[in-house]
Amino acid sequence: MNSVGGIDAFALSLWLLRVAFLGALYLFLFAVARLLLRDLRSISETAPPELGRLVVVASFEGGPPVGASYALDAVTTIGRDVNNTIAVDDPFVSAEHAVLTFRGRTWYLEDRHSTNGTYLNGAPVAGVAPLGFGDEVQVGRLRVRLDRPRPARAP
Repeated sequence: MNSVGGIDAFALSLWLLRVAFLGALYLFLFAVARLLLRDLRSISETAPPELGRLVVVASFEGGPPVGASYALDAVTTIGRDVNNTIAVDDPFVSAEHAVLTFRGRTWYLEDRHSTNGTYLNGAPVAGVAPLGFGDEVQVGRLRVRLDRPRPARAP
């Protein structure tokens, strides 16, 4: 009988093999977590710059405060439904009221067949209308201005 301090050689080698396997497993998980963290950091550092923003010019009681700002994506939807990019809790705004799209180097505004219409600089929008920085869009009782994006912050 081969025993070392009451434990035979087979049981000892099996125990050491289990510890080695567990150590290798932890090293593998640590390496995967480190790679994921590095990838997440690189993605956050190379996030695309904002394309523009909407600044609230006039609002209704209980709405967003004047001066509030919304960063815009390439496609930004505005409406009362919570699935919109900018959800506006105003009974005069349709569920899917309007959409702003950035194509090439120009912004476009499209009314989504809303009940009360979408207005660009006070004129009703029919179909798709180009808009520039400084133009004002009105949906319901909310009026917003398209502004240039904020300057990128230094890392």
